[in-house]
Amino acid sequence: MGHFDLPLDELRTYRPELTTPSDLSDFWERTLDETRAHPIAAQFRPYESHLQTVEVLDASFAGYDGQRVAAWLILPRQRTGLLPCIVEYVGYGGGRGLPHEWLAWSAFGYAHLVMDTRGQGSAWRTGVTADRAPADADPHAPGFLTLGLPDRDRYYYRRLIMDACRAVEAARESPHVDPERVTLHGHSQGGALTVAASVLRGWLLDDPVAAALADEPFLAHFRRAAEIAGDGPYPEIVTWCSTHRDRSEEAFAMLAYFDIAVLAQHAVAPALFSVSLRDDVCPPSTVFAAYNRYGEAGGADKDIRVWEWNEHEGGEAFHRLEQVSWLTSRAGGPPAAG
Repeated sequence: MGHFDLPLDELRTYRPELTTPSDLSDFWERTLDETRAHPIAAQFRPYESHLQTVEVLDASFAGYDGQRVAAWLILPRQRTGLLPCIVEYVGYGGGRGLPHEWLAWSAFGYAHLVMDTRGQGSAWRTGVTADRAPADADPHAPGFLTLGLPDRDRYYYRRLIMDACRAVEAARESPHVDPERVTLHGHSQGGALTVAASVLRGWLLDDPVAAALADEPFLAHFRRAAEIAGDGPYPEIVTWCSTHRDRSEEAFAMLAYFDIAVLAQHAVAPALFSVSLRDDVCPPSTVFAAYNRYGEAGGADKDIRVWEWNEHEGGEAFHRLEQVSWLTSRAGGPPAAG
């Protein structure tokens, strides 16, 4: 895929007109209250992974509506004191997989909680968490992006974003984790959950995380994404609108509640984004729509790394080094010595 979006100098100032629902805070406050009425009930059970350098705990906690959400908590065996923690969210279609697929953050000295993704985990990495979706949700296009559309209360990402918010509380329940140094991280769908959870926790709960690492984030500027994305989940919206020809505006109005470009203005946690200029899954303009608004009202510090020659895979191992350096110098603090 060649460059197909706006030139980089225009992307850096790209600020589309986005409609913010008048009851955005009320909707999310109600959702948070309903979710947090259930005790977090975090559990951490020893798991035999046959890995020599890390300790693995099979974790779970109460997510949306009290439903159990699985996770891995991976700890470096050589550690002293409380550890800074990375809470990671998985990309579209994937689940928590197996522990040996997640060794980088613990090798850098962090505790690492990997949240499973309800109802997914059958496309490219396995998962075990079911999604008890409302039985009366309207018909949707294959996939998850229109599941529950156009009812905001039954929308799939309402449940998943609440799981992401609660994963922070679960990580803080571990006796190995420093609750003041929890950083959120994810790529694509995981990047969207990173932004949404960090914003909602800081804005509405007054309980911010230490930092957010959002790579090529999804769920941003839905209308433009649907117009120009050539691959990935966004075409599911096109399919839905092409069949529900009289309901497209209703759908986009509802999606505004879940648009991280709308939520981003309320961010308070420092954030490092990444974007790839050849990405036709999460187009660069949609990422910059969120990044350029990030922290405008909440005052959050931010930075971004641009990967000129990459598609949706982004900076991968190169970008991980950027994240570690940024965390150490600016936000999450250095890992505890082991």
